[in-house]
Amino acid sequence: MLRKVVRSSKFRHVFGQAAKADQCYDDIRISQMTWDSNFCSVNPKFVAMIVDASGGGAFMVLPLSKTGRIDMSYPTVCGHTGPVLDIEFCPHNDNIIASGSEDCSVMIWEIPDGGLITSLTDPVVKLEGHSKRVGILSWHPTAHNVLMSAGCDNVVILWNVACGEAVVRLDTVHTDLIYSACWNRDGSRILTSCKDKKLRVLDPRKGTVIVEKEKPHEGSRPIRAVFVSDGKILSTGFSRMSERQVALWDPKNFGEPLTLQELDTSSGVLLPFFDPDTGVVYLCGKGDSSIRYFEVTDEAPYVHYLSMYSSKESQKGMGYMPKRGLEVNKCEIARFYKLHERKCEPIVMTVPRKEVQSLRKEVKDLKAAVEELTKRVSELESKH
Repeated sequence: MLRKVVRSSKFRHVFGQAAKADQCYDDIRISQMTWDSNFCSVNPKFVAMIVDASGGGAFMVLPLSKTGRIDMSYPTVCGHTGPVLDIEFCPHNDNIIASGSEDCSVMIWEIPDGGLITSLTDPVVKLEGHSKRVGILSWHPTAHNVLMSAGCDNVVILWNVACGEAVVRLDTVHTDLIYSACWNRDGSRILTSCKDKKLRVLDPRKGTVIVEKEKPHEGSRPIRAVFVSDGKILSTGFSRMSERQVALWDPKNFGEPLTLQELDTSSGVLLPFFDPDTGVVYLCGKGDSSIRYFEVTDEAPYVHYLSMYSSKESQKGMGYMPKRGLEVNKCEIARFYKLHERKCEPIVMTVPRKEVQSLRKEVKDLKAAVEELTKRVSELESKH
């Protein structure tokens, strides 16, 4: 019986391509803060980036079409009195963005359709309830006006943005700094990772812990986790020897991971972005110059390495475009907005058409034939 050598997958040939220079956003002073958030948020209308600012915190919001060099005097959103640590666009209204800051507050801003004409200093809503800096924000995926924030006071708060009130306050669950917090696809569960080396699945309505996993990764460096398909959990972390790892867990049986793979020995935290439509997870390391991507399936080893996009410049942060902002007629399945020190560069992930794949095969065969001919010529030359 013939053994299957290569696993069949629609996404085996996915490749990443950086945008041309005139399609990038240049001369932007990206924030130098050493905080492990994305520093960038994007939707089909705007791209927002946290920038350096004197005397407080600021972020810049640009219409997607405003590529090229950005003037130093371009207006910013600058209402915070401390550095901005995280920003996130609302999934239900492309003009609404939330920001969390070192000044312990969360602010909600409304961006006009054409972009900013003057700097914004007054938010639509100011949410106060944290006693330390707010570093994580996440909008509810299905309910309007529900925002989750997590601060360095080890507290998770669910806000009703419409009336500016805290609806649920989880202040006894976490004993240490919260590294990540996210919703599942329908917003019925929250997943957090914490410095106390625990993953927790929470019920947002009751404010209780449904299940928790101690030491998903042995190392002491930060852990990130996201929900993937069928309620499973994908986590990134470090081994005891500081090797970066990716693991897949089934919350119904949290004892052992479905798979645990070691990747490399870099020190940057791996930020996972999961696409539920394709089952592909993208791992972007802060300070890395590459994006690895894997396919999550039901068959062992469950997390299958696909490929890696590499470049020369390291990334300061990463924005991930929602599916409705992609050019699907060009076979685009994901688009990232990579932050450099002084610019933002779009990176497009594409599934090649069959014609392109066959052309690539022809090129590969031609290369092999040329190599074979070169080898034979050199052998003949050596004989004479």
